[in-house]
Formats: sequence, C-alpha cells, structure tokens
Amino acid sequence: MRKRIFRNTALLVVISIVLTFLAMGLVMYNRTYEQMRDNVENECEYLKASLDESGTEFLTANIVRISGSRVTLIDTDGTVLFDSAESAENMENHLERPEVQEALNDGAGSEGRLSETLSEQTYYYALRLDNGMVIRVANTMDSVWRTLLSGLGIAIVLIVVLVVLALIVVRFTTNRIVEPINHLDLEHPLENDNAAYEEISPLLGRIHHQNQQIASQVLQLKQNQEEYLAITENMMDGLIVTNRSVVLAINRSAQKLFDVTMEECVNHDIVTVSRNEVLKEALQEALKGNSNEKLLEVGGRIYQLMANPVRVSDEISGAVILVLDVTEKQEAEKMRREFSANVSHELKTPLMSISGYAEIIENGMVRPEDIQNFAGRIHAEASRLSELVEDIIRLSRLDEAESDELPREETDLYALCQEVVKHLAMSASEHHVKLEFTGNHAEIVGVRQVLYEMVYNVCDNAIKYNKQGGKAELNLDVINGSPRITVKDTGIGIAREDLDRIFERFYRVDKSHSSAIGGTGLGLSIVKHGAILHNAKIKVESEPGKGTTVEIQF
Repeated sequence: MRKRIFRNTALLVVISIVLTFLAMGLVMYNRTYEQMRDNVENECEYLKASLDESGTEFLTANIVRISGSRVTLIDTDGTVLFDSAESAENMENHLERPEVQEALNDGAGSEGRLSETLSEQTYYYALRLDNGMVIRVANTMDSVWRTLLSGLGIAIVLIVVLVVLALIVVRFTTNRIVEPINHLDLEHPLENDNAAYEEISPLLGRIHHQNQQIASQVLQLKQNQEEYLAITENMMDGLIVTNRSVVLAINRSAQKLFDVTMEECVNHDIVTVSRNEVLKEALQEALKGNSNEKLLEVGGRIYQLMANPVRVSDEISGAVILVLDVTEKQEAEKMRREFSANVSHELKTPLMSISGYAEIIENGMVRPEDIQNFAGRIHAEASRLSELVEDIIRLSRLDEAESDELPREETDLYALCQEVVKHLAMSASEHHVKLEFTGNHAEIVGVRQVLYEMVYNVCDNAIKYNKQGGKAELNLDVINGSPRITVKDTGIGIAREDLDRIFERFYRVDKSHSSAIGGTGLGLSIVKHGAILHNAKIKVESEPGKGTTVEIQF
C-alpha cells in the first residue's frame, strides 16, 4: 500500500506541476502578446498622426530609434520607402503583404507571423496615411514554445523539490495511517478501538464472522481427526492412505508391520513403507481405479492386501490399503485341506481292505477253514474304521463347540485316572508294558468326557509306542492349587524336529510302526483341543530311544 501511495502521489505532483506550468505559461504568454499588440497599435497611431501633420520628412532614423519597434513606410504601389531595420533599396515589394493589402483597402490591417524556426512571434500593424501611403509598425517576442522552454529548468527543479517533499509527507502520513492497522487484534476484531477508522468497521465485522466460521471448522476437523486417529491407531490391522504420489497416513499397526516410522513414510513415496513389489502393484492397480486383493508375506506371516481407489468428483485422487493378518486363516485353510486329504486316505484304507476281503469271499476264493480268519480281518478293519469316524466326529465337535456350550461339572481327576488305567490294563498287558498310577486327589470343573479322552489318549500312546517290558507311569499332583497330570514312558521317543508337529491331525512320527500298532492319528489332536477347552498347557519332553514325558498343567 505504501508503494502505491508513493507512486500515485509522485505521479500526481508531477502532473499537477506540469499542468500548472503549462497553464501559467500560456496565460502569461497571451497577456504579454496582447500587451505587445496594444503597444504596436498605439505606436502606429502616433506615427500616423505625426506623418499626416508633418509629412513624410518627419520619419527619420532618430525619431524611429526612440521606439523599440520596427517601422516601415510603404508607397501606394508597395515600394518600401523607409525601414528602420534594413535598407529600403534592398527590400522587396510589400504590396502583397496581408496587412498592407488590408490597410490600403480598409485603412488598417494586422497580421501575426511565426518565424521559420518557430522561435519568434512577430505582430504587424499597418495604417493608411492621408496621402495614400501605408505606415507599418512591427514588434517581435518569443514564441509560446520558446517561452515555455525558457522556464523548463525552473519547472524541473520545482518538480524534484515538491516530489521529495511530497514523498516525505506521504511517508509520514502513511506510517500514521498504517500503524493502527498493523496493530489490529485480528483474533478479537470487535474489541479493537476503531473510532479513528470507522470505515474498517464492516471489515472487522466480516473478519469476526469468518474467525467464528474458521474456529468452528477447525474444531470439527480436529474432532474428525481425533476420531480418525482413535479408530485407525487402535486397529489391529494395518492401514495406509495415499494420494497419487505420496503416503498421506499410516497407522501404528502398519508401521510396526513394515518396521518404519510415520516421519519416514508420510509425504514420501510408497517405497519408503516397503519395497515389496506386491504392495507396489496393489497401489498401482488401485490408482488405475481397480479394487484388488493380494497376499503379502512379511516376517514369516501372511497378510492380505485390500487396495481400493479413492474418488473425488469422479477423479481418482488416491488409494486406501488395508493390511489384514491372515496367517491363522491360511494355516487353518491349509490344515483343513490336509485334514480332508488325510481323512480320505485314512477312510479309504480300511474300506478297501474290507471291500477286498469281502470280494474274495464272495467269489469263493477262500477255503472254508480260512473264512474265520478273513472275517476277523474284516471285523478289525471295520472296528478301525468305526474308531476313526468316532475320533473325527469327536474332534469336529471340539472344533465347533464354544467353551460354554459343553456341560461342565465337578470332576474327580483321581477317580478319572483310575478308570483310564483300568480300561487300558488289557492293552498294556498285550504290549507287555507295565502301567502304574500314583498321585493325590484333585478336582476340576470341566467336561468329564473330554478330560477322560485326554488322559486316555496320552496313556494309550505311552503304551502303544513303548518297548516290550517297558513302563508307563501316570501321575496326578497339585502345583500351587492347580492339578497336573504327567505321563512318562520308556518308549521309542520323539525326535526334536517332530515335537512341534505331534499334535497335528494324522501326523505320525514313525509311519511304519504306527500302521503296525493301529490308531487313528487323531489322539493328540483331541488332547490339544481338550487342553484349549480347559485353558490347560501341554509340555512335551522326549529323547529318541529313551522315552517321552507329557505334562498337562490345568
């Protein structure tokens, strides 16, 4: 604003001085010119009167020298008889001069002429004498342009002085005008003392109204941001928001997943989050307007990327990427596939045996004395098939059942263990394994049938996978008020690399030995699910050739 005021003021001063100078110069020139005309005409009247009374002899060089004007006496035929500035003999005929013609015809004539250089203005006035001759008086003064140019230096000096003075005054004045405006309290515009500037009261009112609108909008944006942060920062899943070129936001879960910080990612390219090509491809596909899903593996876990475009006014302005941990889901899916395959295999084996034996008998290819043997084999395979189906059904129920859906009751673990030992006594005798039970009474609230199957399956494995003449010990004690069941055997043991997999369905450590002793391969899976159902922990220690210890801590 200061520069504009300075510029306008300086321009106004210059224009004012120039216009004033031109106006005054023209006025003074016109007055001087009029005065010169009057003087010339008066001199000419005096000379005419004198010449009419005294004759042409009166006109001498001494008489004319008294006047500063040029005097010329012209005969009736235009011949110059006398001239105060030049020799009359050398002058041309003046009969065609306008003022002379006018004087001869009308008695008086006048004419103003500029010199060829436009630097002088000459005024001629002529009167006809009584004898018919013409007396002419002329005087010269500077032309209007020469008059103006003669005062140009003074005008320039005056312009410079006045411009400097004007700028000083304007600077002082603008400082006094601007200073109160610079100290306005724009945060509280209506509280300013604006008595000296009533003109800005409407402006302050609008600023106050806009401040209120901005404060309301900022508050709303802050609330929205807090809600957004509260939602995104507490999400278990990762969330990345981008525009078409850089990352706009990344929540805490995504930062932890990709091992980055917000400062490293926000306002930077997506590669600062991860250089994984899968993430980059998902973003590029979303920016093309296509929603897509991809699987990404990071740190041994599997994540599902769900990338969707963000549209503003039908234009794609960015993308939102949701990162879901689907490791358990993928593993469960894998386990279901393996379970289905294993179930098909396990069911197919006894069915094919039963079908084969039955077909041989049907075709009469068995001797009468061997029918009983074949029938025994069919019965054994059918029993194995029945056990397998029962275990599958039991395991499926444990998978699908919620902890509070199954009936719970106060269960005496000591009596339960005695029952298990009683039921496995014959199997232990057949395998030449000594089964012993020791312990104290302990009670627990749980699903008795599941608890029974847990103890039964662990003890059954301790018998089946033992050595002839081996030993299986079942112990029940209480640790810090919590029951603990321990089964220790002197069997074949389990290799270290197999310990983590023995609870998988249908997993067998020694497949050849397992097929020989039978079993469905689901026993320890039932133990695992039963432990989860009762919030128990399972600990297994084993050494190949020396035996295995399984501990269930409730």
